[in-house]
Amino acid sequence: QAHLVESGGGLVPPGGSLRLSCVAPVYDFSTYSIAWFRQAPGKEREFVASTSWSGDSTEYAESVRGRFTISRDNAKNTVYLEMNSLKPEDTAAYHCSPYIGGSWRFEYWGQGTQVTVSS
Repeated sequence: QAHLVESGGGLVPPGGSLRLSCVAPVYDFSTYSIAWFRQAPGKEREFVASTSWSGDSTEYAESVRGRFTISRDNAKNTVYLEMNSLKPEDTAAYHCSPYIGGSWRFEYWGQGTQVTVSS
């Protein structure tokens, strides 16, 4: 099963910014809602943000609202997560998932991209 490919993570100081990308190299996910999730060591998976297939409807976790922005470019089969004013508690591995058959599908997770916020 083809996985999504996440990239763009890195080490940034508190208050810094990053832009994550989620690419579907095999399947056409342009008709699906896509969400970003994150998971830190020893913690449960956490919803971060989602976008409808058109990009017209977005949702955010309360912890990131106003700091993160999700967007998509269906021509490139890519979903982005712009992250600003990063905090140490944003440190986690970030993954993206499509919404298929009534649920977020985690079997499509790729390697993920690590975001570390530290001075």
